[in-house]
Amino acid sequence: MLVAITGTPGTGKSSACEVLSRKGFQIIDLNELAEEKGLVRHLKKRDSPGIVDINRLKRIKLPGDDTVFIYSHFAHYINSDMVIVLRCDPRTLETRLKARGWKKTKIRENIEAEAIDLITVEAMENCDRVYEIDTTSYNADKTAHQILDIVKGKVTGHEPGKINWSEDILSWY
Repeated sequence: MLVAITGTPGTGKSSACEVLSRKGFQIIDLNELAEEKGLVRHLKKRDSPGIVDINRLKRIKLPGDDTVFIYSHFAHYINSDMVIVLRCDPRTLETRLKARGWKKTKIRENIEAEAIDLITVEAMENCDRVYEIDTTSYNADKTAHQILDIVKGKVTGHEPGKINWSEDILSWY
């Protein structure tokens, strides 16, 4: 089974996948894979790590015999059996991204994407089995535990649309 772990930057994808790796699961960092395969176009004018050629990345054969986790903020574009979107309250996400030294414009872009459920909506356009986890108050171990519960079929409460920060947006303007 191929499971995509996705979400806006700062929601806990890397940390949770680190825990899953320590538990013996195979983890594929799609950012690293795209770099290794020469599928990233770096732009000097845009404050971005680069643009990934998703169509070419989709053509790379990924293992699928056991449970394999792929992760990135664009993992939901890759054909997978299940997509798990990690979500985070935009105020908490803003704090996390500031701590990383991100520029205000990139922080704003990402917290707005989080607030309007952008990745969840995109995931639902690409996969029939999409679930969400609110990582706002979770550490990496708790997030990894929730991911494994969903993979085992414990999906109640993780259906798309249960997490909603759209009301928060109104206070920004």
